[in-house]
Amino acid sequence: MFNNGFKVFDIHAHLPYPLPFLKRNEIIDEHNAKRSERMRLTWDFPRKEQEGQQDTERPVIERWIDELERYGLGGINFLTAWNNDNLADQIRVSPDRFTGFAHHSIELPDAAEELKRAVDELGLKGYKLFGPLVQIPFDSSSLTPVWTFAAERRLPVLIHFGILGHTGGIVQHQNISPLSIFNVAREYPDIPFIIPHFGAGYFQELLHLCWSCPNIYIDTSGSNQWMRWTPYELTLESLFRKTYELIGPERIIYGSDSSSFPRGYVYRYLQDQVRVCRELRWCEDDIENIFGNNTRRLLNFQL
Repeated sequence: MFNNGFKVFDIHAHLPYPLPFLKRNEIIDEHNAKRSERMRLTWDFPRKEQEGQQDTERPVIERWIDELERYGLGGINFLTAWNNDNLADQIRVSPDRFTGFAHHSIELPDAAEELKRAVDELGLKGYKLFGPLVQIPFDSSSLTPVWTFAAERRLPVLIHFGILGHTGGIVQHQNISPLSIFNVAREYPDIPFIIPHFGAGYFQELLHLCWSCPNIYIDTSGSNQWMRWTPYELTLESLFRKTYELIGPERIIYGSDSSSFPRGYVYRYLQDQVRVCRELRWCEDDIENIFGNNTRRLLNFQL
């Protein structure tokens, strides 16, 4: 898939973490079960009952090491775990291949102090947030200490905007659009803001944000099924092409959104995205930047 021994570095994966945004009731659970089965068949994902007993007894992070070896990946950045200490403990098993972002509520009174601790003491490389879970505007004065620290350190901040969850998930919120970070992104140009899933339903708004703010990066992660729920036609090719036309390859970052076993690493997403870039006839340097080197630079990881 790649020349010259190049290895992918994935910006976007998850270790097990709590999901506070999922609503549960019988009707929603039934609908989600049907949806999950359709997706499993579409992508040929394994059934949960295919999980081997010998694997479930092994630490999850060891299984991710196996996935790196299986697919020849250079590294994975994990965005979430049960808490910051848990994430740091797990990635410490293989620091030459795993990195991680802090993930805690930005609304906590000590959010800035916890972010500093996560970076300075735990060695985490950035900060992960879910926009629709933040109940105050991002430019609220109470959040200034967080943004000030991130700017001083040029710390990458990855924020999930757009639809969140599955059936019963969030589709309306004051912070659902990428444009809700506009005032902060313009005021703190030293912070690299990474927006995953091409905006997850807010692609036009994300392009407008990128047009204004050169510190906005687009993360390609996931199946990008949200394309099916737009009133206009979108394809993975058009997402890549339009993004490239506006911001170039330096601000496009590959992610898979891999998260659980027995599915493991979603190699199919990687294959599809590389295929699109090659069909668009992009040069090898651009492809290598998108699928690893842009992430390595942002995280100050060795090239």
